[in-house]
Amino acid sequence: MKPAPLEGYRLTDHARQQMLHRGISDQELDNVLADPEQCDETGSGRVVYQARILRGSGPRTYLMRVFVDISDDPPAVVTVYVTSRVDRYWR
Repeated sequence: MKPAPLEGYRLTDHARQQMLHRGISDQELDNVLADPEQCDETGSGRVVYQARILRGSGPRTYLMRVFVDISDDPPAVVTVYVTSRVDRYWR
């Protein structure tokens, strides 16, 4: 079953810093949260939204993982990163 989109979230300062450091745009983040391919609960009120994205010259397939504290109101994006190791996290 495909996970529901996440609407109405806020970014923590840490998440914003990580996006800048890792070159992740607001649009990329919005796209993953609006249309996640997978969603996993990590416990302690956190959920990982993830989706495959195309980036770079070529382009190559990467996995964007977005950690969200869903116990906050509105839900808080805690951190986000992109990895080329799609198989490691894809289920």
